[in-house]
Amino acid sequence: APDVVIRGPQGGRGQFVVQCDFDRFTADDPIVYPDQPGASHLHQFFGAVDVTATSSYDDLLTADTTCLQRADTASYWAPALLDADGVPIEPLGSLAYYRAGVGVDPESVVAFPADMTMVAGDHTAIEPQPLSVVAWSCGVGSLREVTPHDCSNTDSLRMLVTFPDCWDGVHAHGSDPTRPSDHVAYSSGGECPATHPVHIPQLQFAVAYAPIDPAGLALSSGSILSGHADLWNAWDQAKLEREV
Repeated sequence: APDVVIRGPQGGRGQFVVQCDFDRFTADDPIVYPDQPGASHLHQFFGAVDVTATSSYDDLLTADTTCLQRADTASYWAPALLDADGVPIEPLGSLAYYRAGVGVDPESVVAFPADMTMVAGDHTAIEPQPLSVVAWSCGVGSLREVTPHDCSNTDSLRMLVTFPDCWDGVHAHGSDPTRPSDHVAYSSGGECPATHPVHIPQLQFAVAYAPIDPAGLALSSGSILSGHADLWNAWDQAKLEREV
């Protein structure tokens, strides 16, 4: 996990942010269950539209996108949030924050390779995950909690998932669907481990919902503690490299 909980603005340090509207709910996961439609728990998708378990990288590149940054045809997805009756709650939208990892020299950061996929968080978790990986907040407030809390005095409830920021420099994907992120790792002390020596942007993905009574909320992956998110990089690669 990151050394500290990431919160608040970067100040003078570089970052860029992409706002993406909600696309749809579907029980697909092109990373963990490729070519297996309906095999996953319910996910909420953002970015490239109409992504399915059988989508290809080229499909995403040519897709429309829900993102305000039209060059971002990446796909972002996370488990659906369910109310106390088990009904999916439609999100207000999402924000993808791209920044250097904690203590990392921004000039050492390179763009994700084309077609990179990765997952952050543990979909099987029944115990609290580190707040530096998965957390809940109210609006843009700095308070982080392991479960949703009462956000009635703010504009939104948000789930935040922070992705690894170190890459092995070789593989765009994990070794197999059961290890979808073994090609990436988290930095520590501003340095990447020798096994994953390349600094990539640290993506923090936030899904926003209208304030709701937190009692009885669950995620479609199981426990409310099982927060996670997936990224499939299908940006216009030249644009992504310029942004980074």
